[in-house]
Amino acid sequence: MTTASISASSASRPTTDITRELAARSAALCYNDLPEDVRLRVRQCLLDWMGVTLAGACEPLVHMLAEEAREQGGHAQATVVGHAMTTSSRQAALINGAASHALDYDDLNMACTGHPSVVLIPALLALAESHGASGGDFMTAFAAGYETMCQLGLATGDAQYSNGFHTTATLGTLGAAAACARLLQLDADDTATALGIASTTAAGLKSMFGTMCKPLHAGRASADGLQAAQLAARGFTSRADAIECTQGFIATHGGTASLEAVLAAPDGGWHLRHNLFKFHAACYGTHAAIEAARQLRLQHALQPEDVIHVTVRAGAASEGVCNLAEPRTGLEAKFSLRHTVAMALAGIDTAGLDGFSDEAVRAPEVVALRGRVQVLLAPQCPGLTLSEVVIETQDGAVLRQRHDSGRPASDLLEQQQRLEEKFRRLVKPALTPAEGDELIDLVARLDHLTDLSPLASMLARQACRGLH
Repeated sequence: MTTASISASSASRPTTDITRELAARSAALCYNDLPEDVRLRVRQCLLDWMGVTLAGACEPLVHMLAEEAREQGGHAQATVVGHAMTTSSRQAALINGAASHALDYDDLNMACTGHPSVVLIPALLALAESHGASGGDFMTAFAAGYETMCQLGLATGDAQYSNGFHTTATLGTLGAAAACARLLQLDADDTATALGIASTTAAGLKSMFGTMCKPLHAGRASADGLQAAQLAARGFTSRADAIECTQGFIATHGGTASLEAVLAAPDGGWHLRHNLFKFHAACYGTHAAIEAARQLRLQHALQPEDVIHVTVRAGAASEGVCNLAEPRTGLEAKFSLRHTVAMALAGIDTAGLDGFSDEAVRAPEVVALRGRVQVLLAPQCPGLTLSEVVIETQDGAVLRQRHDSGRPASDLLEQQQRLEEKFRRLVKPALTPAEGDELIDLVARLDHLTDLSPLASMLARQACRGLH
């Protein structure tokens, strides 16, 4: 049964209940419903997640969370990526979710204006590891959670994001609950209960962008979604209309409940077909401007001294997301249009992690170039994925370039190659080339794995020896 056919069959039912509708669709999804290109996209999401998580495992915030888990103790149920330790499933989901979002280098989908993989995969891996689920089970559950998170994003609209909620944290909690409920093979009623439990724990403030709390949002959403499904499986109770009821999820987080949006099939039938991968190590809202500036630099052989003034036109949604004017740390720089455009014009590799170190952000030549960059919020650039860069040069030229980073790749084989290159680059400090190739091969054979212990074993390797 495809997503489109689920929508058609759902439309014939006399229901106005968004929670139950989402639960029914998620519980009904089967592995055979997934087209081969969707299965490939799931494997690509997992490969990308492993790369950014192994690299993010060395971040100070992850060490803090791992130390907290060690002090608290607990049953050794699931692997903590890159730390040669096991802990409870909930703690593993929390730590791995935070690690995968720590570098802000993970995938996203604009239907939910958030990052699905960093909330879905940590919870599913922890649950699959403790329950012995197969690779096919994992893929089905991931797709169920992904589609639920995105469909709920369309149903609620963008009001909660505009009101200051981080949708990776809010919608992500419900997406993780749906994914884990599917892995536990809960029926529609129990899945609705899981969504209700998740609804009452969903939180996360955009005002925390640029701090350790933003990646913590992903970890908390993953852990809370996992717990919601586990409690529902035990018979825990919740409202079956928690998403749309009075003072429920939508009413408190902002938005207007739309059953039509829940029933509507996305373009191409699957939200997974609109997944976007990052090839710059910064907030996705900066990517269009980075690409436009990079293209102008290459096309016109620009040097920093050639640039008199730069105007970046970006959508109003950039304010409060990626428009930090004077970043002081590498983490803040990832959310600065001015700084990332200056990096692109200076020829600094925005795909690498070194350019976003605290020391690199304070480099005088980059700071000076950043001072010549002005950001204007422009109505002709809606959303976060369309930007225009205008450069005035010393010789009097005015150069313009627009870029839209919201279009998913059409060539999946080329995307696979880029993702493998990104993966190898990110895991180089943690794994040998042979080990990296082995992980790539395991992901390629994910459909045929009877359990995920081979993946967990490799992800458990010590990725770092201390803070950096």
